[in-house]
Amino acid sequence: MAEINVVPYIDVTLVLLIIFMVTAPLLQTGVDVDLPQAEARTVDPQQDLPIIVSIDAEGRLFVDAGNEEDVEVDSDELNVRVMDALRRKPGLPVLIRGDRTVDYGKVVIVMASLKNAGVPSVGLMTSPVRDE
Repeated sequence: MAEINVVPYIDVTLVLLIIFMVTAPLLQTGVDVDLPQAEARTVDPQQDLPIIVSIDAEGRLFVDAGNEEDVEVDSDELNVRVMDALRRKPGLPVLIRGDRTVDYGKVVIVMASLKNAGVPSVGLMTSPVRDE
Protein backbone atom coordinates (compact mmCIF):
# COMPACT_ATOMS: atom_id res chain seq x y z
CA MET A 1 0.00 0.00 0.00
CA ALA A 2 1.66 3.16 -1.17
CA GLU A 3 0.33 6.48 0.04
CA ILE A 4 1.00 9.82 -1.57
CA ASN A 5 2.08 12.54 0.83
CA VAL A 6 0.49 15.78 -0.42
CA VAL A 7 1.86 18.09 2.29
CA PRO A 8 5.01 19.04 0.30
CA TYR A 9 2.84 19.91 -2.72
CA ILE A 10 0.66 22.18 -0.61
CA ASP A 11 3.77 23.90 0.80
CA VAL A 12 5.15 24.53 -2.69
CA THR A 13 1.79 25.87 -3.86
CA LEU A 14 1.54 28.31 -0.95
CA VAL A 15 5.10 29.54 -1.51
CA LEU A 16 4.34 30.15 -5.21
CA LEU A 17 1.14 31.97 -4.27
CA ILE A 18 3.05 34.29 -1.94
CA ILE A 19 5.71 34.95 -4.60
CA PHE A 20 3.05 35.88 -7.17
CA MET A 21 1.21 38.09 -4.69
CA VAL A 22 4.40 40.03 -3.90
CA THR A 23 5.66 40.40 -7.48
CA ALA A 24 2.35 41.23 -9.24
CA PRO A 25 2.11 44.84 -7.97
CA LEU A 26 5.74 45.44 -8.94
CA LEU A 27 5.06 44.50 -12.55
CA GLN A 28 2.30 47.07 -13.06
CA THR A 29 3.81 50.19 -14.60
CA GLY A 30 2.55 52.68 -17.12
CA VAL A 31 0.89 56.01 -17.63
CA ASP A 32 -2.61 56.64 -16.30
CA VAL A 33 -4.77 57.69 -19.21
CA ASP A 34 -8.42 58.61 -19.46
CA LEU A 35 -9.38 56.74 -22.61
CA PRO A 36 -12.46 57.93 -24.46
CA GLN A 37 -15.58 55.79 -24.30
CA ALA A 38 -17.45 54.56 -27.37
CA GLU A 39 -20.29 56.98 -26.70
CA ALA A 40 -18.27 59.97 -25.51
CA ARG A 41 -19.76 63.22 -24.30
CA THR A 42 -18.89 66.46 -26.01
CA VAL A 43 -17.09 69.22 -24.13
CA ASP A 44 -19.48 71.50 -22.25
CA PRO A 45 -19.33 74.96 -23.91
CA GLN A 46 -19.88 76.65 -20.52
CA GLN A 47 -16.73 75.02 -19.17
CA ASP A 48 -13.24 76.44 -19.75
CA LEU A 49 -11.57 75.13 -22.88
CA PRO A 50 -9.07 72.32 -22.25
CA ILE A 51 -5.35 72.50 -22.94
CA ILE A 52 -4.78 70.67 -26.22
CA VAL A 53 -1.40 69.23 -27.18
CA SER A 54 -1.37 68.36 -30.89
CA ILE A 55 1.08 66.07 -32.66
CA ASP A 56 1.08 66.37 -36.45
CA ALA A 57 2.08 63.70 -38.99
CA GLU A 58 5.73 64.82 -38.89
CA GLY A 59 5.84 64.54 -35.08
CA ARG A 60 5.89 68.30 -34.38
CA LEU A 61 4.25 69.46 -31.13
CA PHE A 62 1.72 72.28 -30.81
CA VAL A 63 0.03 73.66 -27.68
CA ASP A 64 -3.33 75.41 -27.49
CA ALA A 65 -3.86 76.69 -23.94
CA GLY A 66 -7.45 77.71 -24.66
CA ASN A 67 -6.83 81.39 -25.24
CA GLU A 68 -4.38 81.24 -28.13
CA GLU A 69 -3.82 79.59 -31.48
CA ASP A 70 -1.76 76.42 -31.78
CA VAL A 71 1.82 77.40 -30.96
CA GLU A 72 4.64 75.12 -32.12
CA VAL A 73 6.88 74.07 -29.22
CA ASP A 74 9.73 71.65 -28.65
CA SER A 75 9.52 68.87 -26.07
CA ASP A 76 11.26 70.95 -23.36
CA GLU A 77 9.00 73.97 -23.81
CA LEU A 78 5.86 71.78 -23.87
CA ASN A 79 5.93 71.06 -20.13
CA VAL A 80 6.65 74.70 -19.27
CA ARG A 81 3.67 76.00 -21.29
CA VAL A 82 1.26 73.36 -19.98
CA MET A 83 2.28 73.84 -16.35
CA ASP A 84 2.04 77.63 -16.75
CA ALA A 85 -1.52 77.28 -18.07
CA LEU A 86 -2.41 74.93 -15.20
CA ARG A 87 -1.01 77.41 -12.66
CA ARG A 88 -3.31 80.10 -14.07
CA LYS A 89 -6.36 77.82 -14.14
CA PRO A 90 -5.95 74.66 -12.04
CA GLY A 91 -8.11 71.72 -12.94
CA LEU A 92 -8.12 72.27 -16.71
CA PRO A 93 -8.15 68.97 -18.58
CA VAL A 94 -5.12 68.24 -20.78
CA LEU A 95 -5.93 66.43 -24.03
CA ILE A 96 -3.61 64.99 -26.68
CA ARG A 97 -4.71 65.20 -30.31
CA GLY A 98 -2.46 62.97 -32.38
CA ASP A 99 -2.50 62.54 -36.14
CA ARG A 100 -3.54 59.02 -37.13
CA THR A 101 -0.23 58.49 -38.97
CA VAL A 102 2.03 59.63 -36.11
CA ASP A 103 4.16 56.97 -34.42
CA TYR A 104 2.45 55.55 -31.32
CA GLY A 105 5.73 55.86 -29.42
CA LYS A 106 5.69 59.65 -29.90
CA VAL A 107 2.24 59.87 -28.28
CA VAL A 108 3.39 57.74 -25.34
CA ILE A 109 6.52 59.88 -24.88
CA VAL A 110 4.40 63.06 -24.77
CA MET A 111 1.95 61.46 -22.31
CA ALA A 112 4.77 60.31 -20.02
CA SER A 113 6.42 63.73 -20.21
CA LEU A 114 3.20 65.46 -19.17
CA LYS A 115 2.62 63.01 -16.31
CA ASN A 116 6.21 63.48 -15.08
CA ALA A 117 5.70 67.25 -15.17
CA GLY A 118 2.79 66.88 -12.74
CA VAL A 119 -0.27 66.95 -14.98
CA PRO A 120 -2.92 65.08 -12.96
CA SER A 121 -4.95 63.77 -15.89
CA VAL A 122 -4.16 63.29 -19.59
CA GLY A 123 -6.85 62.37 -22.14
CA LEU A 124 -6.83 61.41 -25.80
CA MET A 125 -8.98 63.17 -28.38
CA THR A 126 -10.81 61.23 -31.07
CA SER A 127 -13.07 62.02 -33.98
CA PRO A 128 -16.65 60.84 -33.92
CA VAL A 129 -17.37 57.78 -36.03
CA ARG A 130 -19.00 58.73 -39.30
CA ASP A 131 -21.74 56.61 -40.79
CA GLU A 132 -21.01 55.82 -44.42
